[in-house]
Amino acid sequence: MDQTARVDVAGCLGCDLLTGRRALPGGVVHETRSWVVNHVVGPMNLGTLIVGPRAHVVSVADLPDDAVAEMGPLLRDTARVVEEICRPEQTYVCLWSHAPGARRHLHIAVQPVTAELVARYGGLRSEQLQARMMASGEEPDPGEVERFCAEARRVFTTLRRC
Repeated sequence: MDQTARVDVAGCLGCDLLTGRRALPGGVVHETRSWVVNHVVGPMNLGTLIVGPRAHVVSVADLPDDAVAEMGPLLRDTARVVEEICRPEQTYVCLWSHAPGARRHLHIAVQPVTAELVARYGGLRSEQLQARMMASGEEPDPGEVERFCAEARRVFTTLRRC
């Protein structure tokens, strides 16, 4: 990992959520030594989970070896949780770490995509669907997020631990 990387950067959404400086609807769903899984915060659909490093890492190239070793099994297990609960036609796994002018806290979205969701956004798919969702400002109901996260925690307990 880049030796200048810090564990916690105030003002970073990922760091602020993990340290409790900002509310995290649904709380932490699952965690490993290097990663935390929680529901997305913002205008994405219910069931979209975020897999993010505990440390303020902004690039896959900067991930320490132990985080890399955990990443594959954790992404697979997170996708299995999303698929079991949401039964989507497709599950997207997308890495995001950009913002205007600078890299941001690395996070990987594991998003259930149903035919209904695609139809609601005019047939868009992939990054076009995600961009339209982000621009819509429509966020899932906090109560539904809480219920989803409780179910996701239950399903994670049935899977092999990372």
